[in-house]
Amino acid sequence: MSLRDRLAAQIAAGGPISVAQFMSACLHDPDFGYYATRPAIGEAGDFITAPMVSQMFGELLGVWAAASWELMGQPDEVRLVEMGPGDGTLMGDILKTLRHAPGALDAADVWLVETSAPLRALQADRLGERVQWAQSLTEVPDGVPLILIANELLDCLPARQFVRTAVGWAEQVVGLDADGELAFGLASTPAAGLLPDAAPGQVFEQSPAQAALGAEVGARIAADGGAALLIDYGRAEPGFGDTLQALRRHEKVDPLDRPGEADLTVHADFPAVMAAARAVGASAAFLTQGEFLARMGIGQRAEALVAAAPNRTGVIGRQLTRLIATDEMGELFKVCAIHSPDWTPPAFEDAE
Repeated sequence: MSLRDRLAAQIAAGGPISVAQFMSACLHDPDFGYYATRPAIGEAGDFITAPMVSQMFGELLGVWAAASWELMGQPDEVRLVEMGPGDGTLMGDILKTLRHAPGALDAADVWLVETSAPLRALQADRLGERVQWAQSLTEVPDGVPLILIANELLDCLPARQFVRTAVGWAEQVVGLDADGELAFGLASTPAAGLLPDAAPGQVFEQSPAQAALGAEVGARIAADGGAALLIDYGRAEPGFGDTLQALRRHEKVDPLDRPGEADLTVHADFPAVMAAARAVGASAAFLTQGEFLARMGIGQRAEALVAAAPNRTGVIGRQLTRLIATDEMGELFKVCAIHSPDWTPPAFEDAE
């Protein structure tokens, strides 16, 4: 039985499921889910992330982590956590950079929050015994300041979709068509009175899971101190639009086609994440990825790499453009900082 057959049987027996339930099954079903069984990251896989574009990305996050540790007063122990660490490339670059900050690497108790067994194996091969693993942030010991990184994690958290019809809001669901194939449809929703006003045809996405992560990270930082970076593509302001997409071999495909065999994502809802963090006592701010990397010195780092390897000038220039240009990752991707109210992490001094 495939995941498609399992979902079809579930829907036939119990009725349509929400888009959020569909995403969760496609990504995390223990037998057929994408991340549970076949995550394919990189040029030869289904998608590529910023740490794979260039070492500069991870190096500058390492600089940010070291500077944050220093601003916290260089505590003897800090919990360095990456959530959703992919193949371990990003943490590898962060740890290499921390070696150049006296005392920082010795203070770092490194944890990876990862639910995918295949990805844990890749991370172990790359990072060795320097790290420990947890299934969730709650499993990571508390009681010391936190420095947390999560790159392209929010977009993988499930979201519900609501569609404004001529007579009011309805929830978009996944059901079966007349031929027994998976199909999108609409169902009445008790949440209608809580949704914003909109013109017919507008789609509103809501991710309780994203907001819950903002609250969880915010509460941990409010209690123990520290700072977190959540980096993803998404909205700077609340808005409308259907952002659900499926990627297979770097191409967009129908989300309902071959469930579990493609990466499903939605845009990060940064306003909701930041509001949830603030509600539990943390502070929050964000910049575009281009702004953040520029403030952290990516231009100077690119110049240094070119000086060391002039034959790679073109490659390094293209990598820099990919990361910071407004028509590439620089504008669409945002960097959200959640931090202790009594200090501001590097690059966010005048951000809100």
